[in-house]
Amino acid sequence: MGKKIGIVIVAILVIIQFFRPEKNDSDVQTASVATKYQLPDDVDQILSVACYDCHSNKTKYPWYANIQPVGWWLNGHINDGKRHLNFSEFTNAPIAIQNHKFEETAEVIEHNEMPLDSYTAMGFHKEANLTEEQKTTLINWAQSQMDFLEANYPADSLKMPRRAGGPPPKD
Repeated sequence: MGKKIGIVIVAILVIIQFFRPEKNDSDVQTASVATKYQLPDDVDQILSVACYDCHSNKTKYPWYANIQPVGWWLNGHINDGKRHLNFSEFTNAPIAIQNHKFEETAEVIEHNEMPLDSYTAMGFHKEANLTEEQKTTLINWAQSQMDFLEANYPADSLKMPRRAGGPPPKD
């Protein structure tokens, strides 16, 4: 009985290798954050190494992404990351959302919420572990972009629209 179960499990593992998620590799940059905002080389380097795999339209896949169900799990992380913040589609969003995304970027880095522990666990993608200097660089960059927006756009255009039924905005 145990041998039959083992054969069935191996057969399932072989069969699922034929069902792969679509790769995130379009690399279309027409709405990239770099098309509108200053992106110094050091910031671009940090974002490329630590952020773009899950927060852009161009993922550099590790070898183990070709093994299912790991590939499905990684694809879920990528889709979730892009849903929250996609640097490749950044300027397609309204200006208030762009401003808010810079604010969120600084906050999640400051609170060590990014990169996800599951992304860097067991030594995988260790280059995404940010040093304190890299964190400061990204936080300062995000803040400077918010300052740029504040200097160039009316204040009310930078506020997120209030959700229906939500609490009134804080002044």
